[in-house]
Amino acid sequence: MSELLNTLMQDARVWQGHRHTQTSQPAEPTGYRVLDNQLGGLGWPRGALSECLLDAPGIGELHLLLPLMQRVCEEGKSVFWLNPPHTPYAPALAREGVNLDQVVLIHTEDEGDFLWTLENCLRSPVTGLVMAWPGKLASREVRRLQLAAEAGSNVCVLFRERRYAEQNSPAALRLELEPGEQQGLKVNVLKRRGSWPGQRCSLAMAQRADLAFRETTRVVRGPWSGSTG
Repeated sequence: MSELLNTLMQDARVWQGHRHTQTSQPAEPTGYRVLDNQLGGLGWPRGALSECLLDAPGIGELHLLLPLMQRVCEEGKSVFWLNPPHTPYAPALAREGVNLDQVVLIHTEDEGDFLWTLENCLRSPVTGLVMAWPGKLASREVRRLQLAAEAGSNVCVLFRERRYAEQNSPAALRLELEPGEQQGLKVNVLKRRGSWPGQRCSLAMAQRADLAFRETTRVVRGPWSGSTG
């Protein structure tokens, strides 16, 4: 029993309020040093859920994931966009070094399809990053997704409305996002494994690309021939 507890503590799954715990869970750097410093030198956890909570899309949340998108594509892994509120703007992604052959856009018909699709993306060996916009999720559904995330070794980021910040979540990382000055992005760490929350930082994104647009035309390619969004 003591051996099991030691293992859990080393993995930061049992949080000890009297001290910070250096987690041994794998993670991917965010590409923003100031944010990684606030996350204990780590970044986006792999094999676990992350949540970005915001009032409305288009405040720089996609640019926050851009360094990871670039890295995942370079490694030959797929980047899944599941039910995004706007269509990804392929020319902007390409200009930023994202290989469009690795980008897969999926729109599901209902909540059941969404959960099934997301679970399968998380478990797939071709997946490097999943970005999903789930809308309303019950706590049990978030736990179900967390189990699927643990079965894979990729990064999954759920973009949710900021009002869900009050909802308990098994996600390993929860970030509250707000627009900052000069197209910057303010980040408030609501939860991270192995440490107290409450860290804040501002990210400069003055040159950020417009990675999404509101037109109905879709120009999205995937890893399968003849694929369209």
